[in-house]
Amino acid sequence: MIRPARLTDAPAISHLIVLAMGNLAGKFANSTDEAKTLSLFERFVSETGNQYSYENILVWDEQAEVCGMIIAYDGAELDKLRKPFLDYTRSQLGFTGQPEDETQSGEFYIDCLSVSPQHQGKGIAKKLIKALFERAAKFGHQTVGLLVSKGNDKAKKLYTALGFEVKGEKELLGGFHYHLQYPVLNNPRQNLLP
Repeated sequence: MIRPARLTDAPAISHLIVLAMGNLAGKFANSTDEAKTLSLFERFVSETGNQYSYENILVWDEQAEVCGMIIAYDGAELDKLRKPFLDYTRSQLGFTGQPEDETQSGEFYIDCLSVSPQHQGKGIAKKLIKALFERAAKFGHQTVGLLVSKGNDKAKKLYTALGFEVKGEKELLGGFHYHLQYPVLNNPRQNLLP
């Protein structure tokens, strides 16, 4: 079942964020200690008004277990939503990076999508993306966008099969990514999604 995330989901969601981000999560925490990294993301999932807030998350809930999640928000709000997270990581954890803008105005941006390993292969990611398209349209957005790491051919294939198109490339904290977009409104492929 897909539902909006709740405050109590923060521990499970933080694990899924770290799973999806890989080494990038540790860069933000300025640590190789997974417990510190998990604590950082659990803190921000639990708060409001930031890019990782539960307010911006849909979860896949199976028998009271959060097995997957998708984080998305209005790209025009990136600076405002990112500021509390960057302020904290810089002042409290010694993060010195300057992340490039990963999205922009006019795009409902998928920041993170993750499914726990034991639940992968069940189509959960596709269902979360479809629910996100509906949420984006409900909020009046015409385009959904995301970044896929170069070399992550599996993810790129998933998104292009769903109708996303590569619109360019972006660098983010030393990593190179494809920028993909999907036109939400009046998209004939919308009804073909599983």
